[in-house]
Amino acid sequence: MSKNRILFITQEMEPYLDLSGIGSLIQKLPAYAQDSGMEIRILMPRFGTINERRHRLHEVVRLSGMNIIINDDDFALIIKVASLPGSRIQVYFLDNDEFFKRKTVFEDEEGKLYDDNQDRMIFFCKGALETVKKFGWPPDVVHCHGWMTSLIPFYLKTSYKNDPVFKHSKVVLSVYDQIIEKSFTEDFLTKAAINNLKPEQLLAFKNGTGITLDKGAIQYADGIIQGSQSISDALSTSIQSTEKPFIKTTEEEFLPSYIDFYKNLIH
Repeated sequence: MSKNRILFITQEMEPYLDLSGIGSLIQKLPAYAQDSGMEIRILMPRFGTINERRHRLHEVVRLSGMNIIINDDDFALIIKVASLPGSRIQVYFLDNDEFFKRKTVFEDEEGKLYDDNQDRMIFFCKGALETVKKFGWPPDVVHCHGWMTSLIPFYLKTSYKNDPVFKHSKVVLSVYDQIIEKSFTEDFLTKAAINNLKPEQLLAFKNGTGITLDKGAIQYADGIIQGSQSISDALSTSIQSTEKPFIKTTEEEFLPSYIDFYKNLIH
């Protein structure tokens, strides 16, 4: 019997980066899933704060060389890889000099959110899915962590829904207590409409005159996990209204509940 394949797409992960607690969670979960008999791969951005020499990153030439188009502009996608310490799990890092070379992550040295955070997110989400296509590795579950992955559920249910690599994938979204959208602009829907999608197809991400990433991602996910101790009332209401499979896993012994959640979605 073949192993279930779990793809983790995350904006942070220890020991490489942990800004909000997501990183420490995602360090434990893949190894536990692997020990539970699952096949694992992990993708994350190669932020400039990640020391390539210390963590032994090296470029994967056969996967690099793609260009990701955002709003008619081409951005080179470089793929690097390292082994997660203490395991045989490979972590793939998506890199681009324009988006990820800077020495701070989402804010500049003065604490101002970067104006191009929305472009960086679109690049990462599309780049992640194109990289998995190049693997030729169909995941049973795609588990998304952090606001930078918010477009993954939408893309998988629209632009990539008939792709042989993803057509049977279930999408799990972990929601956290994060707010980043205030730096997003009116042209977000247009820029995020990749692969001949229309901006109006992204209206689930619109909230009045602003953008609410969680709201859109929740609509397209197959299952939702509360990753933070607390989330906003609005986010909680949005989750409940979908009636989709949902668990809270903020207790000490949360790892087995993740594995059960995956298996229930797959079967």
